[in-house]
Amino acid sequence: MTDLTRLSAAELAATLAAGEASSVEATRAHLDRIAAVDGDVHAFLHVNDEDALATAADVDARRAAGEELHPLAGVPIAVKDVVVTQGMPSTAGSKILEGWIPPYDATLVERIRAAGLPILGKTNMDEFAMGSSTEHSAYGNTHNPWDLDRIPGGSGGGSAAAVAAFEAPLAIGTDTGGSIRQPGAVTGTVGVKPTYGGVSRYGLIAMASSLDQAGPVTRTVLDSALLHELIGGHDPRDSTSIPEPLPPLVEAARQGALGDLSGLRVGVVTQLQGEGYQPGVLARFHESLELLTKAGAEVVEVSCPSFDYALAAYYLIMPAEASSNLAKFDGMRFGLRVEPTDGPVTAERVMAATRGAGFGDEVKRRVVLGTYALSAGYYDAYYGSAQKVRTLIQRDFAAAFAKTDVLVSPTAPTTAFPLGEKLDDPLAMYLNDVATIPANLAGVPGISVPNGLSDDGLPVGFQILAPAKADDRLYRVGAALESALESTWGAPLLSRAPEL
Repeated sequence: MTDLTRLSAAELAATLAAGEASSVEATRAHLDRIAAVDGDVHAFLHVNDEDALATAADVDARRAAGEELHPLAGVPIAVKDVVVTQGMPSTAGSKILEGWIPPYDATLVERIRAAGLPILGKTNMDEFAMGSSTEHSAYGNTHNPWDLDRIPGGSGGGSAAAVAAFEAPLAIGTDTGGSIRQPGAVTGTVGVKPTYGGVSRYGLIAMASSLDQAGPVTRTVLDSALLHELIGGHDPRDSTSIPEPLPPLVEAARQGALGDLSGLRVGVVTQLQGEGYQPGVLARFHESLELLTKAGAEVVEVSCPSFDYALAAYYLIMPAEASSNLAKFDGMRFGLRVEPTDGPVTAERVMAATRGAGFGDEVKRRVVLGTYALSAGYYDAYYGSAQKVRTLIQRDFAAAFAKTDVLVSPTAPTTAFPLGEKLDDPLAMYLNDVATIPANLAGVPGISVPNGLSDDGLPVGFQILAPAKADDRLYRVGAALESALESTWGAPLLSRAPEL
């Protein structure tokens, strides 16, 4: 019998629709896989086995009764623990929310449940999505399935590792500065950051509200398109939600897979390559450009000079918004409460004790930095200046997209580094996001497609960026590249990953 865990989500959906397997069998196969390998990978913080199997049984019954179902009905999914889920723990990877069970679902979770996807559980992450390696989780490191001694990226390393380790065919991630795309690059998975406002943020535990965006984590471009169409679209409960329908994403992915990119102009961003990028990463990038050229695309060089300042601007804007968003975790309303052991128990002292015990070092670092950047006398010098740079970056994107249809770059400058290597050097850690951050500052969509192995035998990713609300271009170009690469390799990249 076919190993159901090795099928893509689209293949598994077709298998279920044809009656060749049941959703209960598929869900049980993935739960068994989690039980077998997650002790080594640690992708999950909570496994939702009983509820997942109940959802699967309900889908099987509805299918047997002849009910018309969503194309992904019965296909299991994992959800990053920064997304609230009714009846399931939602910790955002932090001790301060340990044991908190939300009374409601995020909009995207409501849509997942309504479509009949069994939720396998909640995945590990850097605390409050602050990190690039999933080493800042309060609940332990997640390990890269390609090499268990290396990082799976971050902050959404749990979702990427779960998909790469065949523990889940689909997962939800969130991307504030690259936290879907960078883990995708280093684990050999597909990660998509939709246009800002394209997927509802209602029910996401906020880090930086003007940057956060939920999106798909999958093994194929088509799977991402299917999941994106499910979770995307307008939500009146999110004031930043785009009040327009999504473009036809699945259709774009299927069209792209045919391999014809005639008439498409691809812009290579000068500032997102060169110094700091590993030779193997750049080699795979230029090989992928050749494949796009063979598919009929015209490849041109474009300059976006303000991108050089994106990292500095981001690490002022993001901590400022985070320090404001995290003020609500005070020991008074929900989550952890720590009372001082000496002296009077006042509100101020309870807040200080709770936040001191509940937040990790990286969260404290960013809260302090953000509070400083917003403080009187420094607002214009730091936060205000960073917002001006953000405007310049948006103008660079507008100018580049006036000449091209999509922009491309390596997703991350390096492959996965060993666990612990950069923990004591925050600046080196932050540089992992140098290629992904500009898209978040401008609100444009991006996708990372696995495009080979570097010289060290580890996966690298190819990033494609499109204008706001033109997410369909990501899927057309991404599917074309994926198809060309797999024709060259003879099999998907993850088939070359070591057995766990």
